[in-house]
Amino acid sequence: MDFTLSDEIESTRLQVRDFVAKEVIPLESDQANFDEHENLKESVVATLREKAKAQGLWGFQLPKERGGRELGVVGMAALYEEAARSPFGPVAFNCAPPDDGNMIVLNKILSDEQKDKWLQPIIDGKVRSAFAMTEPDGGCGSDPSLTYTRAEKVGDKWIINGRKWFITGAEGAQTFILIAKTSDDERKGLTAFLFDKDQPGWEIVRRIPIMGPEEHGGHCELKFDGLEIPDENRLLNIGDGLKVTQIRLGTARLTHCMRWLGLAKRCMEIAGGYVENRMSFGTTLSGHEGVQWMMGDVAKEIHIGRLLTMNAAWKLDQGDFARKEISIAKIQVADTLHKAADTAIQLCGARGYSKDTIIEWIYRYARQARLVDGASEIHKMVLSKYYLSEKHDFFKWGV
Repeated sequence: MDFTLSDEIESTRLQVRDFVAKEVIPLESDQANFDEHENLKESVVATLREKAKAQGLWGFQLPKERGGRELGVVGMAALYEEAARSPFGPVAFNCAPPDDGNMIVLNKILSDEQKDKWLQPIIDGKVRSAFAMTEPDGGCGSDPSLTYTRAEKVGDKWIINGRKWFITGAEGAQTFILIAKTSDDERKGLTAFLFDKDQPGWEIVRRIPIMGPEEHGGHCELKFDGLEIPDENRLLNIGDGLKVTQIRLGTARLTHCMRWLGLAKRCMEIAGGYVENRMSFGTTLSGHEGVQWMMGDVAKEIHIGRLLTMNAAWKLDQGDFARKEISIAKIQVADTLHKAADTAIQLCGARGYSKDTIIEWIYRYARQARLVDGASEIHKMVLSKYYLSEKHDFFKWGV
């Protein structure tokens, strides 16, 4: 592939970079801007979003007729990376999870009439959304076949009973995508549905405390006790639930990589500025060979991650599913984010460990990268299966 960005994408990338530097990063240093979950207050986010919209920096991933920029997956890779130089950048441009992945999948599978009702409010930033699949008590995680939340059809409605947990963004979300079991068929036993938070028959049991900072809406446990969903709010056909998850998670896994690369770069920017000024034994820290090794090693890993992410993005733009490429990028970038944050703390010493910089926030957040949207070990299993099936063709060049 050609890694050259189009003039439009490059121009927009520089706009995003400038917006994050001037409007977002300064917010990080004032604790008055944060809520109790270490995220920006909703009022602060609302102001940021209005500024981003005014500059045309909105909906990079979405169709123009819906108010987006429609810049393709390669464009998303370049822009999301810049947006995530601050952890709070993506939400300003409406490209933060879980809304980002939800908008992408709904745009692909809904009718125009359904898009007006369910998708457009998310695109416009009027509501937030959540994707409810993962379950407790031996239920599904990386293996969707272990779904125990059931949907029983009664007339023209589906009755939902069961539990979900670690549902990102559930608190405060208005629109939910729900995966439930509709038969015991191994491949066609799941079905996807849409429901609104104001419908009766379900509740948020708790907002689960986690090790790191949270996205808006946290990670919640949900209970379904007779939730009624009209059949018209079923997504695709009965039994296509797994298909819906695959459509959503393919691109969503890669958008995580895009954002994580921005965070990794930010860690090294802070560390780089520190070691160039901090004196030690007659020279700056940057003059020490050991420090140079550490900085160079992380720079190498970030560059590898960027190439892998861009390659997968390009393949998605060509209509390929890019499953191998996304798994490879996911493993590499998840490891790189943790390494970048850990190295930056080591180089900045006590300052890096303190809350005087954003590095410690990113460090705690980074640990989830090797877990979300498929643990690294699952992706390695996927790659093994591909290799054993394809042998030499696993490494073939595109022709």
